[in-house]
Amino acid sequence: MSDVLDADPARSCGLRERKKARTRAAIREHALRLFREQGYTETTVEQIAEAAEVSASTFFRYFPTKEDVVLQDDFDPIAIEKFEAQPADLHPIAALRAAMRETFAEAPAGAIEQWRELSRLTMAVPELRARALDEYMRSVEMAAGLMAKRLGRNPDDFAIRMLAGALVGIGMSVMIIVMEDPAADIMALMDAGLARLEAGLPL
Repeated sequence: MSDVLDADPARSCGLRERKKARTRAAIREHALRLFREQGYTETTVEQIAEAAEVSASTFFRYFPTKEDVVLQDDFDPIAIEKFEAQPADLHPIAALRAAMRETFAEAPAGAIEQWRELSRLTMAVPELRARALDEYMRSVEMAAGLMAKRLGRNPDDFAIRMLAGALVGIGMSVMIIVMEDPAADIMALMDAGLARLEAGLPL
């Protein structure tokens, strides 16, 4: 019976994906522990790989650089999938709010606190702050693509670019608030920011 189950392509694919997710999570968890214990700069990829019981080449399959352990956002692909699944007649900002609520509601235990820790590291380490600018630009490109696809517009459309920039700006503003107040409710702040954008940013 097990041979039959193992021959199921969907099941095998699901098992592989779960194993990959566990390996990625283990690498990041051990990296964060080492960053706390000995500092970000002092921690090497080799040390992270050894702690996670993987090879350095396996580390690089999941994270192209040590910086990416901190800067890559695991929420993005989940939120994008949920955004694209929202009803077609829903306004893009309303669709994004719904997708983010679902994403945060389903987040594993500890995921939000880990996001806070990653955000603190990004702001505290100079090389991470410098790389973060590239990530913000990538986020604007990604947001423009998602909004354009939903509205049937060109991602280079000026209005689409401005909307994408505003969306990323709200995320950055929330991150700053959370850095100043670790107890702040990230989801509530994001939803409130998006609601104001949806209403035309009233003052």
